[in-house]
Amino acid sequence: MNADAAPQEITTLVGREVYSNNGVFVGEVEDIRLDVDSQAVTGLALSQLSDELFASRIEPGKGVMIPYRWVRAVGDVVLINDTIERLKDETNEEAVA
Repeated sequence: MNADAAPQEITTLVGREVYSNNGVFVGEVEDIRLDVDSQAVTGLALSQLSDELFASRIEPGKGVMIPYRWVRAVGDVVLINDTIERLKDETNEEAVA
């Protein structure tokens, strides 16, 4: 088996930075939500959140849980789909209104 293809410990996700696939910083993985029955990761708890995305929505020091289905790739960082960036767009629309 190729060493690069070997399964990783899920705990190696903790501490990794999370970016959208457009390169926007989202936060840092603080914890992992597991479904014990299906033995699958179902979510990532993020902290150190991007002020650009979350300042008007999340209290300082709080985190968010994102569904694992948003994860597109895991390497040195975690890439998620750009759904999260819609928060920024909604905030901009509210400011204009």
